[in-house]
Amino acid sequence: MDKQIYQLLGICQKGRNIVSGEFAVKDSVIAEKAKYVIVSTDASDNTKKLFLDKCNYRKIPYAIWGDKRQLGESIGKECRVVIGVLDEKLGLKLKELIEKLNI
Repeated sequence: MDKQIYQLLGICQKGRNIVSGEFAVKDSVIAEKAKYVIVSTDASDNTKKLFLDKCNYRKIPYAIWGDKRQLGESIGKECRVVIGVLDEKLGLKLKELIEKLNI
């Protein structure tokens, strides 16, 4: 199941439906362009709190999942602590897959 999520993130990247990195994702959350946010499990507590607060305030779904190395590799970049999905349908599919893993 993990592999499926990483593949879907790669597809999102190819379709330019992802923003990555703390500053870019924060801007997209504030502008309410992000439809789903993934924060890595190995992000700092301050980073987790920042994104969870911003997402909760704007009612944007989020997950704390994966590690920064694998998140970065899945989208063809270096380590990424946070990823924002800009497409609503892709975001819903990722949310569904991640929730199945966390049950």
